[in-house]
Amino acid sequence: MEETKGFIIEVSHVSKRFGNTQVLKDVSLRCESGKIYGLVGHNGSGKTVLFKILCGFLSCEEGTVKVNGKVMGKEKDMLTEAGIIIEDPGFLRTWSGYHNLEFLYTLRNRKNKAYLYSVMEKVGLDPGMRRPVGKYSLGMRQRLAIAQAIMEDPGILILDEPMNGLDKKGVGEIRALLLKMKEENKLIILASHNREDIQILCDEVYEIEEGRLRKL
Repeated sequence: MEETKGFIIEVSHVSKRFGNTQVLKDVSLRCESGKIYGLVGHNGSGKTVLFKILCGFLSCEEGTVKVNGKVMGKEKDMLTEAGIIIEDPGFLRTWSGYHNLEFLYTLRNRKNKAYLYSVMEKVGLDPGMRRPVGKYSLGMRQRLAIAQAIMEDPGILILDEPMNGLDKKGVGEIRALLLKMKEENKLIILASHNREDIQILCDEVYEIEEGRLRKL
């Protein structure tokens, strides 16, 4: 596989408020391709809000987010170069895992059954399994979410709790996959409650507490 072109994400003095609650306070962060960045913090600390701002799903009241020098919300509306897992993906529950991926993939690409089979196998799913996604276990749905995030070979991955619901074997497989993608010059930002995931995977680790970000 060819090495992905490089990306730089620069978050400068970003603040975000919902009503009277300030969720992010003067957050700054710089991320570049070929590294994995870890984000830790308790529920409600602002991790998911920061991820949504990075992706262009939310705007910020103060500060800027730049991707390769382009300002999100002005010069760039959405982070189209990213594979994203934020909250629960909305799969078509009566369809098989393969048919969910096929539907999403062919919206922007030509149908390529062999390639989609390889993506499913890469995350440990059987592409020939006809079981509908509504009958998948939590771990299987998480594997499918990861397949969806990587299937267009994005240069950036934004992953909120990517190991959620995976058993020990699955965690090991997805860790290996993410480390391989780092070697392919991907820029990976992930949030995890699992200290071991953070220690094994991440080149830099940041903590969000009460809306403020600090490097650990």
